[in-house]
Amino acid sequence: MNQKQTIGKIGEIATAEYLIKLGFTILGRNWRTKGGELDLIAKSPAGKVHFIEVKTRSSLAFGHPLEAIDRNKAHRLQKLSLAWLVTNNYFGADYQVDVAAVTLSRTLRPTIDYRAGVL
Repeated sequence: MNQKQTIGKIGEIATAEYLIKLGFTILGRNWRTKGGELDLIAKSPAGKVHFIEVKTRSSLAFGHPLEAIDRNKAHRLQKLSLAWLVTNNYFGADYQVDVAAVTLSRTLRPTIDYRAGVL
């Protein structure tokens, strides 16, 4: 695993732990299809399915992690979310797409800026 992948994995683990503390159940991690990948899939205590795109940076030198979500990425996340719902027998379920912008300190301590319902 290279440094970029390691940083991404740290962000995904931190976000999953954050959601679990809020009472979410993790339904999936790194779900892949030919159209792309969903980082985290979780169910809220209210029963809504959340698709979470996790963007992790070790520095803001190249911009805030949320800046990595452009129109094409948002469209791809929407399509992937629908594909997951159909594939996993959740079609028709209430869902939303969220983004977790994770920044890591020099000691790799994560700070999470969680944006619910971006799509």
